[in-house]
Amino acid sequence: MTDAPLFDRHMLEALVCPVTHATLSYDAQAQELVSRTAGLAFPIRSGIPIMLIDEARQIRADD
Repeated sequence: MTDAPLFDRHMLEALVCPVTHATLSYDAQAQELVSRTAGLAFPIRSGIPIMLIDEARQIRADD
C-alpha cells in the first residue's frame, strides 16, 4: 500500500476560501487548508483539496 499523494503547495497560489475569498494556510499535519477569516478548515483527501463548505470543519477563532 502506498502513501496518499502529498498536497502540492503551489496550489495555494490559486486557491482561496470559497466563503471569504481570503488566502488559505496549509496545515500539513491535519491535511487541511485553513481559512482563519471564515473559521473553516477544508480537508485534503488523497492530495486533493475539498473546497466544499459542507465538507469543511469549523474551527475556533483562537486555533
